[in-house]
Amino acid sequence: MPTRTLRPVRKSPPAALQRVPGLSYAALDEFVGFSLRRAQIASFADFYRGAAGSGLTPPRFTALLLVGGNPGLRQTLLGEALGIARSGAMLLTDWLEARGLVERRASPDDGRAWGLFLTGSGKRVLDAVKRRVGAEDRRRMQRLSLRERRQLKSLLERIAD
Repeated sequence: MPTRTLRPVRKSPPAALQRVPGLSYAALDEFVGFSLRRAQIASFADFYRGAAGSGLTPPRFTALLLVGGNPGLRQTLLGEALGIARSGAMLLTDWLEARGLVERRASPDDGRAWGLFLTGSGKRVLDAVKRRVGAEDRRRMQRLSLRERRQLKSLLERIAD
């Protein structure tokens, strides 16, 4: 069986798309996607500050949150929730398992299926990173009122669906 190579962890957060004074952004300013991308990059930079030292990327963090919130989650369903292929879900699960963050356990009702569970270490790492990432998110969102944050989340959900 060939060995799988796992992608290295990003060493630094993505660079922000800062506005350059005097540069015309032409039609870019008319595209909602450009503003969304700038906001996403800023949000990812916040994430990487909060997750520093953990080895977690946004997909790995999301996977831990989903496994933690759904003990026994099947790998196939995890991949579906993340929008990745079955092979990608397997690589992701292998990475998390190799670091002792999740474990696979045989399903009691289907001998061919495996469920994913957080380990004690996985719970500790997830809790710590969730606290730090949450603090970064709250820091950035302080620019908006509670009403604006709710409205923004609602509008983004409508666009995403």
